[in-house]
Amino acid sequence: MTILTEAVARLLLAPSLMVAAAILIKGYVDVGDGFAAAVVVSLAIALQYLAFGARRAEQELPVLRFAPQTAIVGLLVALSSGFFAVISGGAPFTHEPSVGARVVRIGRLELMTAVSFDFGIFLLIAGALVALIHHLAEPPELEPDLEEDAEAAR
Repeated sequence: MTILTEAVARLLLAPSLMVAAAILIKGYVDVGDGFAAAVVVSLAIALQYLAFGARRAEQELPVLRFAPQTAIVGLLVALSSGFFAVISGGAPFTHEPSVGARVVRIGRLELMTAVSFDFGIFLLIAGALVALIHHLAEPPELEPDLEEDAEAAR
């Protein structure tokens, strides 16, 4: 790609990740929005793939190689956030704690099942979209037998 595209891709990566973190933490209301944050991250990663190509993007951001594993961890986190609430006798995916319940806080952010669910959704969607982007940028090679069959058919 052009030097301008590469420069824009480099300049937009960090602010995109910061915006995604803000969306994940606060979202549209008090609880974050894991899906929208994952889409923002995936678009920033897609720009890296477009500007630098698959190999160079993965050399500069080696964490991209773990996208499928990230999606699996995200699925487990999202499911477990509802599962453990049910086991403890509560309602799954509650957005507000029960009256009188102690809520763990980090600053003004209250940690409850909705936060862990949003984080799991973020990991699931970001991992799945980055894996999809990788496969679109660098499709798997055809097996030798299939290549010979394709040439014979022509």
